Amino acid sequence: MKKLSKGMLFVLVLLLVMQGVWAQGTKEATVQDKTIRIFGAFRGEEAARFDEIIRVFNEKTGYNAVYEGSPEFETQILVQAEAGTPPDIAALPQPGIMHKFAEKGYIKPLTPSVVSMIDANYAPVWKDLGSFNGKAYGVFHRVNAKSFVWYPKKAFEAKGYKVPKTWNELKALQDQIVKDGGIPWSIGFESGNATGWVGTDWLEDAMLRTAGPEVYDKWVNHEIPFDDPAVQRALGYLGEIFLNPKYVYGGATNILTSNFGDSVKPLFDTPTKVFMNRQGNFITTFMPQKIQDNLEAEVGVFPLPSIDEKWGTPILGGGDQFVVFNDKPGVQEFMSFLTTWEACAPWAQVGGALFPHKNQNFADYGNSIERELAKALVNATVFRFDASDLMPAEVGAGSFWTGMVDYVNGKDGKAVLTSIEKSWPR
Repeated sequence: MKKLSKGMLFVLVLLLVMQGVWAQGTKEATVQDKTIRIFGAFRGEEAARFDEIIRVFNEKTGYNAVYEGSPEFETQILVQAEAGTPPDIAALPQPGIMHKFAEKGYIKPLTPSVVSMIDANYAPVWKDLGSFNGKAYGVFHRVNAKSFVWYPKKAFEAKGYKVPKTWNELKALQDQIVKDGGIPWSIGFESGNATGWVGTDWLEDAMLRTAGPEVYDKWVNHEIPFDDPAVQRALGYLGEIFLNPKYVYGGATNILTSNFGDSVKPLFDTPTKVFMNRQGNFITTFMPQKIQDNLEAEVGVFPLPSIDEKWGTPILGGGDQFVVFNDKPGVQEFMSFLTTWEACAPWAQVGGALFPHKNQNFADYGNSIERELAKALVNATVFRFDASDLMPAEVGAGSFWTGMVDYVNGKDGKAVLTSIEKSWPR
């Protein structure tokens, strides 16, 4: 057998090494092609629950979707988008961010197949909220809602009180509670540097119920002034509650000094004297532990009633919409997966989230409270994001908060709204 020369042996070894490098590179490229990077603000327990949903997708499809959460998400995603190094998918908490990214061409429109899934599985409002200039960009998944009234179930029922469906029925209930020697509401505005945000939520709910979604949107976008008659009218409805010491536990002073989380606790004092607290689905975590341990038996909840029946019973809240930066394999498939109940059920079962999907199985929610909240959310014909979160920070996280405090302190309502209007950046 002829021996190979040293030169030929060197070439053979080099070829074998190169083949190995090429094979490894091909393998890594294949793995890379199947990796889908998802970025958002979920962290801790929320991230763990979303990871479980990703696991279901990966097992079904063979892709390797990977989620990363950050407390600085909103800053980082803007930097990454502008630098041309975004993730494949991001979960945006505000519609305004989506509009900005779509306008700049950073994100891709959803494919027709994903849009058809949205049409099949969501009420039209969710497609509208995820669209810009007539194109759908966002798929909504987990959402939260604020427009709920909580009550002590046993004491409420013992008094023979009925859940009100209209504002007039709510007013009648308030008067009956007062007549029976009780107090209708416990309200708390105090929240450290953010004191007053609870009042802004109340006004936003009143705006949706009196002026409707189109005027609400104009208000948010400053297409009408902050002191427009429509806003004055909505504030007047709140004044009937906030400024009536018979209707609020501790009166105006307590509204301003009671922490928003603590404000739900008087509902569960013994004997019961206070019967209602308006707050979001997160408020259950602030209830006394003995109440949390027996939530379904102790707590009742209903949507804040309608005022003008043509707007139905609107829901105020927030939510995360997923958008696409890269049209690589699997990305639009993941977006389609998010539109299905299969992508929601694992989180619903462990609790702490609501979903807007029309085809959801309400029995998957871990308790009757979240089932009722989810039904109210799905049945709402009007859903809008928290207005103060969408307004310029000088207003939404500044003069609007302090203005609601001033109003409860006795300042004239129109003067309060005019002061906020003057603070809007020009």
